[in-house]
Amino acid sequence: MVEARLRVIYGDTDQMGVVYYANYFRYFEFARSEYFRARGGSYRELERTGLMLPVAEASCQYKSPARYDDQLVVQVSVGELRRASIVFTYELFREGEPRTLLCTGRTLHACVGRDGKPTRLPESVVRLLEHPNAEP
Repeated sequence: MVEARLRVIYGDTDQMGVVYYANYFRYFEFARSEYFRARGGSYRELERTGLMLPVAEASCQYKSPARYDDQLVVQVSVGELRRASIVFTYELFREGEPRTLLCTGRTLHACVGRDGKPTRLPESVVRLLEHPNAEP
C-alpha cells in the first residue's frame, strides 16, 4: 500500500463547494502514479517499452464529501494482479484526527501493446508492482 497526499484546489469543486464527483477518479490516477514512483518505476517508463494500462472499469463509492482546501490522503494498493490486467483499490481520506473516509474505489487496467491488443504483463512489471524497488 502507498499513500499519496494532495490538497483540494478551488477548481476541483462544484457550485455547492464540494469536490465534483468525477475528480475523485483524477485523485485515483494521481495515487496510481505515486504507487509506481514509490516502487521505483513510472508509467512513462512502462509506455517507453510499448505497453499501456488503459482503464477498462472504474468505480467509486462516495461516503462523505471533500471540500476546497481539504488535505487528502489516498491509499492505493494492487488488489489483483492477473496475466494481462491489474486491479488497483483505493481509500480516500480527509487528513486529520481522526481521518475521515470519503470514498473507496477500484480501477481495472488492461495491459495492451501499441497496437491496442491485450498482452501479458511483463515479469519486470509484475515484480515492480509486487515488490518495492524491483528493477523495472
